[in-house]
Amino acid sequence: MSTIYELNAVLREEHGKGASRRLRREKKVPAVIYGGAKNRKPQSLTLELRELVKAMENEAFFSHVLTINIGDKSEQAILMDVQRHPATDFPMHIDLERVTKSTVVHKKVPIHFVGEEKVEKSGAKALHAANELEITCKVGDLPEFIEVDVAALEVGAVLHLSELKLPKGVSLVELNKGEDHDSPVVSIVKAGAAASADEEDEAEDAAE
Repeated sequence: MSTIYELNAVLREEHGKGASRRLRREKKVPAVIYGGAKNRKPQSLTLELRELVKAMENEAFFSHVLTINIGDKSEQAILMDVQRHPATDFPMHIDLERVTKSTVVHKKVPIHFVGEEKVEKSGAKALHAANELEITCKVGDLPEFIEVDVAALEVGAVLHLSELKLPKGVSLVELNKGEDHDSPVVSIVKAGAAASADEEDEAEDAAE
């Protein structure tokens, strides 16, 4: 996977809630980068809010290798965690992990369902049981997303984790735990049945 995202950062000397609040008032985001060689220590960073928000508008940002420019040096890293503001959803803090192409990582990547138009033309509907997958692989094999083609599935079909076509070098964390973790990913039902299921879910949500 090629690196297509860059973030410019500066080393942060101040720590604590007060310092973080001051940064946010200045439209900056506190961050930390860790990992890499055993003797490497975590570094506290500051990022520009505008630059980070723009990058986060693209789904691929969350599963790509990032270039983090810190002064005259650069680090290769992946995004591990984002803390968001509960009201604005803006990033309040991010965690980054240093990586190389041979680093083995655990990441959640989105599922891209294709072929749903054909399913709907047949009077059916695809019900998603999952919209992302937790995978493990080397950073060099990290996919942007996992594609799941439902075009050939008929009413009553259920596609499980073990039936997915995965990119080379990629495995599913759940399946590594054993066969009893082979969960459904998508099922095909008649359109009317899908509507009823949606109504039941809405009723349950309202009751809660």
